[in-house]
Amino acid sequence: MKKSKIGLITLIAVTIALIITLLKEFDVVQISDMVMMSARWIVAIVLVCFALSKKSLTTWILVCMLLGVFVGVDFPNFAAALHPLSKGFIKLVKTIVGPILFGTLVYGIAGHSDLKQVGRMAWKSMLYFFCATSCAIFIGLAVINITHAGVGVDVQHMPQEQLPAAKAADTELERLPANVHGVYKFTSFFYDLFPENIVKSMYENKVLQIVVFSVLFGIGLAMVEEKKRKPIVDFAEGLSEVMFKFTNLIMYFAPIGVGAAMAFTVGHLGVDILKNLFMLLGSLYIALIVFIMLVFVPIMLFLKIPVKKFIQAVKEPVSIAFATTSSDAALPKAMSNMEKFGVPRKIVSFVIPTGYSFNLDGTSLYLSLASIFVAQAAGMDLSIGQQLAIAFTLMITSKGVAAVPRASLIVLIATAEQFGLPVFIIAAILGIDELMDMARTSVNVIGNCLATVVIAKWEGEFDENATADDF
Repeated sequence: MKKSKIGLITLIAVTIALIITLLKEFDVVQISDMVMMSARWIVAIVLVCFALSKKSLTTWILVCMLLGVFVGVDFPNFAAALHPLSKGFIKLVKTIVGPILFGTLVYGIAGHSDLKQVGRMAWKSMLYFFCATSCAIFIGLAVINITHAGVGVDVQHMPQEQLPAAKAADTELERLPANVHGVYKFTSFFYDLFPENIVKSMYENKVLQIVVFSVLFGIGLAMVEEKKRKPIVDFAEGLSEVMFKFTNLIMYFAPIGVGAAMAFTVGHLGVDILKNLFMLLGSLYIALIVFIMLVFVPIMLFLKIPVKKFIQAVKEPVSIAFATTSSDAALPKAMSNMEKFGVPRKIVSFVIPTGYSFNLDGTSLYLSLASIFVAQAAGMDLSIGQQLAIAFTLMITSKGVAAVPRASLIVLIATAEQFGLPVFIIAAILGIDELMDMARTSVNVIGNCLATVVIAKWEGEFDENATADDF
């Protein structure tokens, strides 16, 4: 009864605060800043009481996200000073990524010695990734062509920020004739898959290189006789178990890290920036919602995946990804929750890390949408053929994008230069990139979690009974 009362009080407080905010924003009623600030912090106190009553990590993460917004609005300088906390949380999570991938992949492959299944999972995963990201790219094109968000935008008064440094020019590519540039770029992609030093790859958090090394190591270990294989397999199993427990410990710091990340974002960008580029932001969020409704939901219904339990399984990693704008920060928890959901560890440990390079649905959608937005803002009328050429280019260039904040901007800049689009407009929209990155990173995480269930169902190894567990 006490919990239900607290929940009701929380709902009433949030509703009243939301109504007051809307009345002020639309100039219906003149409300002083002091009253607005008081309303926010009354809601903050109520939310903290609600989180204390729930005793749920996910609730604390969501509450701290809102508290971060309040701190960013009312104390922007203090919010900026909290940035090291969010960076520290991401750094802490990244220490898990390399060991957890190595341990789970090696144990998943060598512990079962089913090399044929590894091959099956590889081609099935790649087929699913290609179909999902292609749908995302075309939905992005469709939405931006309907909303025309870039038409009539005053780019001179858009927030300006310095572009991230582009990748250094490849001197070997420059020496080759133009007709073989495509072949060189294709083979370079495969060259970048292989680590020259696995410790260096773990240090630089190159997920795909860690996956390739771990898969090859696991295959090699599976070919060794049982007597010599067992100690290393046991070590890999023990390592993965320890890293999952380590993840649980680190997640207790998640509310602080997530709250600090949100405070910093609002504090240094300000909420008014939403008004300047509302059409672009709106188009992206609409496109991502359409993608979820037209692609993810039908897949779940067709495969009879329990939607409610799936939402419960992904809400925590998604909330972490949303606030930190980093898929890596959500990776350990996503792997842990999908295993609880009923996906075997050997499938989770292969599909999610691989998807972090090949199945970035949100990023792919953003790239197609942003490319056409840049053209519209520059007054360029691209034909259907030109837009399709951009789409097919993005199908290739979006693969292998590192799952870190703002990595997609490098691909966007390269695509813009290739098709003669003005790069200075990308510099203008960079001011709200973090706000867009929150949404696309969240969809990336949802897409990779769903991919594990799809492959598990396809392999006939999804545990239907495990979905009864609470998260």
